[in-house]
Amino acid sequence: MIIDVHSHLNDEQFESDLPETVARMKGAGVSTIVVGTDLATSRRALDVAKMYGLWATIGQHPTDNVEENFDEAAYAELAKNKEVVAIGECGLDFFLDKSDEGHARQEKLFHLHLELSAKTGKPLMIHSRGAYEKISVNLATNIRLLPSTPGNVHFFTGSWVDAKRLLDLGFTISFPGVITFTSDYDEVIKNVPKDMFMVETDSPFAAPVPYRGKRNEPAYVVEIVKKIAELRGMSPEKVAELSLATAKRVFAL
Repeated sequence: MIIDVHSHLNDEQFESDLPETVARMKGAGVSTIVVGTDLATSRRALDVAKMYGLWATIGQHPTDNVEENFDEAAYAELAKNKEVVAIGECGLDFFLDKSDEGHARQEKLFHLHLELSAKTGKPLMIHSRGAYEKISVNLATNIRLLPSTPGNVHFFTGSWVDAKRLLDLGFTISFPGVITFTSDYDEVIKNVPKDMFMVETDSPFAAPVPYRGKRNEPAYVVEIVKKIAELRGMSPEKVAELSLATAKRVFAL
């Protein structure tokens, strides 16, 4: 099995053919973690996970649905479900929002997720764009509050320096489809310890080659596995085995 550790099967793009998408995924030997980005999509993620025997995360994306207040009680209630394996996606996005006011709002929201992770004992699913250094500072400051396996930084597109900071804090990183059409992250892929990386699609976004330009879906994660295998000089089966073991450990699957 390969676990796509970050997908949005709860997205409206899958409304018309979700059963068929899940069938293709399972036919490819893939399972997935369905990720929430606000309260409504978190509830939908849990519903999809229960319906198809998958897993879910619950949380509020830093730049999605910015008008919504973080409802800690509602998220804490959702976290009681066994299908919920992480808090997020949460974090900082200084690429989409460059304002000082926006950054302050995001950091406050991020800290609410850190507190929820501490209270529930569930790891974080982190979104970071244009903010790896700031994310690392926030995590380092609060690391003692977090679970022993504190979480994963999804869709990693930073430098090896960025990766090293996060890895040193005990966070894993997951690689998306962009690694199949750019060499910008080859150094990180080659150097990340074998027990500290996972694979993801971020479906329906950022489809890998040869599906680039199409709607992404969890079955396509096999192409990401193949690319990592090529860069690390090992078999796809070994990469899948390593990623699966890490997913089981981080998310207590």
